[in-house]
Amino acid sequence: MYNDPYMNAYQYPNYVPKYHYYNQSINWTHHHINGYYPGRSSNMLTDYGPNPFVININEATKQNNTFRTALWTGAQFQITLMSLNPGEDIGLEMHPDVDQFLRLEQGRGIVQMGKTKDNLSFQRYVYDDSAIVIPAGTWHNLTNTGSTPLKLYSIYAPPNHPFGTVHVTKTDAMAAEEGQSHINGNTVIFGRTPDDWIRYTEFLVNEGLEDVKRGINVTHILQEFILMGVLVGKGYSPEKAYETVEEWERTGESKLLQQSKNM
Repeated sequence: MYNDPYMNAYQYPNYVPKYHYYNQSINWTHHHINGYYPGRSSNMLTDYGPNPFVININEATKQNNTFRTALWTGAQFQITLMSLNPGEDIGLEMHPDVDQFLRLEQGRGIVQMGKTKDNLSFQRYVYDDSAIVIPAGTWHNLTNTGSTPLKLYSIYAPPNHPFGTVHVTKTDAMAAEEGQSHINGNTVIFGRTPDDWIRYTEFLVNEGLEDVKRGINVTHILQEFILMGVLVGKGYSPEKAYETVEEWERTGESKLLQQSKNM
């Protein structure tokens, strides 16, 4: 009688059936979904959030040559790709409310962590395939000690950078953290001049004026549109920010918004 080796597999809790995947060919041209696949050019390394996404993270990480590029940004976490030149570091920093995971795909370095920036008591040498976990509130730095670029990806929970962030160099990243830079003599804040921001958020201004005309109380209007501004700063479009805050009120997810509307 034929004996099926998988028939009673679930009688043994540690048993995992073995399947042979090497005969399965995959046509990447037809099977990728809104994402990168091997063979695409580097200009496809962009932010694909918050859509479903599949990628060869090892290849994408090694392909990236920027200091930081956001690969996927959602509501709960964010993936960025990083490349550090020999001798370069991320820069001593601390995220009060963000847990962070780093994985090295190429190169070697040293990671330092501590409760204060003056006492980085945790130090480890790291190399390709090393994983680094940085709890929220921990001061940390990572330095490339090798002779080739250090390639890694980082997962932030929740997101730590605006949607679509690209910092070609560390200098660009530092300018962005300060909130502004200058291009052709114009102040640029997160990629837009002041007038660009006014035009970009005009939709929210018009919606706010409509609320005033409808007689909605000022406290409620301010609460809503300040929240929308925060979401825009996190990478939401003005339209998406408006829809999100309105949904919080409509569904009761924000009790305070419902209360202020009825004041």
